[in-house]
Amino acid sequence: MGSENDVSDASSAAGGGAPHVVGVDACPAGWVAVTLRDGRFAGADMDPALGALLARVRRLAGADAVVAVDMPLGLLEAGRRRADELALGRVAPHRSRVFPIPPRLVWEESDYDAANERCRRLTGSGLSRQSWGLVTKLREANACREGGERRLYEVHPEVSFAAMNGGRPVAWSKKSWNGQAQRRRLLGEQGIAVADELGPAGRVPPDDVLDAAAAAWSAHRIALGTAVSLPDPPETARDGLPVAIWY
Repeated sequence: MGSENDVSDASSAAGGGAPHVVGVDACPAGWVAVTLRDGRFAGADMDPALGALLARVRRLAGADAVVAVDMPLGLLEAGRRRADELALGRVAPHRSRVFPIPPRLVWEESDYDAANERCRRLTGSGLSRQSWGLVTKLREANACREGGERRLYEVHPEVSFAAMNGGRPVAWSKKSWNGQAQRRRLLGEQGIAVADELGPAGRVPPDDVLDAAAAAWSAHRIALGTAVSLPDPPETARDGLPVAIWY
């Protein structure tokens, strides 16, 4: 688990006073965060629990700091989300990189078979096991936002990387050497030089760190008021919160 010093030491090295933003991605050990200050890398952290990670980075980044997370936020009562349909267009032909997110009731089921059946009834098509694999962390992220994390925004790193790449999705898989090299180059062109040594966060798979950095890039754009939302304007969940992917 990372400590407050993992981020604060890197932030001190970058200089004081600039606004912080945070990008978060799910990883096998829980969640990984990359913090930027004034658009530049300022540190990384990880924690098994999203709530604990957010509490720690907010003590450093500030209570009002924008946090962008690579996880669906906001579930509709019926139908598919426009955000996912539009994101598919941004990453085509690599459509498998976006999971269409079914309505809220599907995610309230207790197991895959029940969720798949509910999804067929509500949308006319089934739920992939890959999509159902998001259930625990999807519930965790939405519980954080519904519990008061109003500065939490949904992003999709592949959409963000495509935007950095002139609107063209990265051709190589994020698991591949070529894919990771290209994504790191794109981040570097945006002024985000992820450190070679990340402390405990360095145990996280490289693609998850790069995804968190891309999420932080989008968070910086949100903070500046230059981000784009898919759709524009966002749809709205039953609690009145927006349903959109930002980049």
